[in-house]
Amino acid sequence: MVSIQDAQSFVDEFNEEYQKKHKAFEDQFWGTKMNLKSSDDNVYNAENLTKTKIAMEGMLADSQRRIEAERLRQGLPADAPADLVKTLDIIIRTNHCYDMSSSPEAKAIRDETGRLESELEMARNTMSLGYTKPDVGTVVKASSVSLRNLMRTSDDEQIRKAAFDGLSSIGPFVLDNGFLEIVKLRNKVAKKLGYIDFYDYKVTNAEGFGKIRLFEILDGLEKGSRPIMEKARKELAERFGEDALKPWNTSYKMAGSIVKKLDPYFPFSKSVERYVRSYAAMNISYEGSTLNLDLLDREKKYSNGFCHWPSLAWRKSDGTWQPAVANFTSLADPSAVGSGLTALTTLFHEAGHAASFACVKQPSPLFSQERAPTSVAYAENQSMFLDSLVSDAAWRATYALDKDGNPLPFEIIEEEIRATHPFKVMALRAMLSVPYFEKALYELPEEEVTAERVQSLAKEIEIAIQGGLGPRPLLSVPHLLADEASCYYHGYVLAEMSVHQTRAFFLERDGYIVDNPSVGPTLTKAYWECGNSRPFLEIVKGLTGKDLTGDPWIAVLNETTEETVARERKEYDQALAKGAPAVDDSLDDILNMKIRFVDGDEVIADSTTAEGGILGACKVFENFVAKRVAASSG
Repeated sequence: MVSIQDAQSFVDEFNEEYQKKHKAFEDQFWGTKMNLKSSDDNVYNAENLTKTKIAMEGMLADSQRRIEAERLRQGLPADAPADLVKTLDIIIRTNHCYDMSSSPEAKAIRDETGRLESELEMARNTMSLGYTKPDVGTVVKASSVSLRNLMRTSDDEQIRKAAFDGLSSIGPFVLDNGFLEIVKLRNKVAKKLGYIDFYDYKVTNAEGFGKIRLFEILDGLEKGSRPIMEKARKELAERFGEDALKPWNTSYKMAGSIVKKLDPYFPFSKSVERYVRSYAAMNISYEGSTLNLDLLDREKKYSNGFCHWPSLAWRKSDGTWQPAVANFTSLADPSAVGSGLTALTTLFHEAGHAASFACVKQPSPLFSQERAPTSVAYAENQSMFLDSLVSDAAWRATYALDKDGNPLPFEIIEEEIRATHPFKVMALRAMLSVPYFEKALYELPEEEVTAERVQSLAKEIEIAIQGGLGPRPLLSVPHLLADEASCYYHGYVLAEMSVHQTRAFFLERDGYIVDNPSVGPTLTKAYWECGNSRPFLEIVKGLTGKDLTGDPWIAVLNETTEETVARERKEYDQALAKGAPAVDDSLDDILNMKIRFVDGDEVIADSTTAEGGILGACKVFENFVAKRVAASSG
C-alpha cells in the first residue's frame, strides 16, 4: 500500500517543477516572438528557445516519472483524495503523448527537429516582407496581416496584386529555410513511434482519435458545403465578372467598400475598452489573472495573433489558487482602413483563450496547458465563440460607435449582409483547406518532399477545396511552421462547428447572447472549469445535449439573405432598446484581472497603477494609440 503523503509529495513536486520549466520556455517564446531586448537575466534567441522547450518536453516525456506515477496510482488506498488520483492520471496520460523511450532514435530526431523549427521561426520572424509599389518599383515593408488587409481594402487592383505577391513570397522563403527537412523529420519521428504519419501522431495525442476518424468528420462538412461554395463562386463571378475570382480580388469584391463604411465605428483605440465592457456584461471572470497585451503591429513582431500562458491556472493541494498569467497579441495598424475591426476580432479571440484557461479549476497545471493532451478544438471553441459576437448586429448596436457616440446604422449592417452573406462559405472552405493540405503534405513520399512539389501541392489543394487559388496562400499560414501549431488547424474547423452549436443552445435557452450575464457562468461551469479532464466531444454534448455536428453551421450558410437581414434587424432593434449595461462600477470586480498594455519592451499602461483601474488603463492606451496615429500622419 502506498502512503497518501508520499503520493501527494510526488504530485506537488511534479506540479511545481513543471510550472518552472513551462514558464522558462514561455518567457523565451514571448521574448523571441515579440522581438524583445535581451537582458542579463533573459537572453532571447533560437538556442535558448530550443533549450527551454527540450527541458519542458523532456519532463513531460520522462518515462521514469510515469512509471513512478503508475506505481503510486496503483498502490493508493481506496479512500485516496479524488484530486490526487486525478493528478496522477493526468501525469500518466500526458506522458503517453510525449514519451519516446520506446525509440531513442525518435527522441534524437525530435530534438533535432526542435532546433530546426526554432531556427526557421526566427528566420520567418525577421524576413523582409512587403510589397512592391506598381510603376514606382519601391518596396514597402508590411506584415502578412497588413498585406491581407490591403487585399481587402485597396481600390487599386495593382496594389492588391502586389500584396498577394508579397504574401506568396513567404512560401518559397520557408521552403528554402528548412521547412522541407522539418516535414521529413516530423514524419520519421511519428512513424518510428508507430503512427501513420505526423498528422496522425498529432491529432491522436491532442484529440484522442486518429487522422482517419478526423477526416471522416471533415469530409462530411466538405461534401455538405461544396454545393454552397460552387454557388457562391458562380454568384461572385456574375456580380463582378470573372476577375473577381482572382485571389487578390476576391476579398475586396466581397467586402472592400463595406470595410470603409464600417471603419469609423471600429477605431482600434477604443477596442480594449469595448472588449472589457462587453466581457464584463457577460459576467466573465479571469479569476485573478494577469494579462499582458501587445496589440500594435511593428517590424519583426510575430505575424499572427496568439495567446500563451507563462503561468498556468491551477489549484494547489493546500487549496491555494494559482492564477494564470497570459500574454496575447494582435497586429493592429490603427491608421489602416479595416485594421480596427480585424484587430478587435483578434482581441476578442485571444481574450477568449485567456478567459477560458484562466478558469480551469483543476489540481495540476497539466490540465490548463494548451498542448497535448488538450484538444485543439476545445481550446479554439472558447475563443471563436467569443470573437463571433463582434459580427452580431446586437453587439454592434451597443458597442460599434463612431467618435460622436453614434451607433453603427443598421443600413450599413444590411449592406454588409447583402454583400457578404452569399459568400460566407468561402471562410469555411479556406479553413478546411489547411488541414487538407497538411494531410496531403505528410502523406507525400519522402522523395517527393521538394520545394517544387510542395508548392504545386498547395495550389492543388486550394483549387480542390476553395474552387480556385485563395487570397491567403497556404504556405503563408504560420501554423505550419511551429511544432505546437502544426497539424492544428482542423481544431478551428471542429471548434467552429461547436461554436454554431453553442450559439444555438444559448439562443434557444435565453433568447440572446450579447450582454447576457449568464454566458460567463454557463461557459465556466460547462466548458472551462474542467480543462482537458474531459473529452471535447463529451463537453459539447454535455452543454448542448447533442453530438457535435456541422448542421447548425450549414443551416446558417443556407439561410437566405432576406432571412439573415430580418433576424439581424430584430436583434439590432432589441439591443438598441435595451442600451449598454451599466458595468463601470463593478467592472474590475467582475473581470477580476490585472491588465498591462505593452508595445514590445515599453509598458503603456497597467491597471494596478492607472487611475481608474482597468478602464483607466484603457484610456491611457487609447491616448497612446491616438499619439501614434498622429505621429505617423504628421
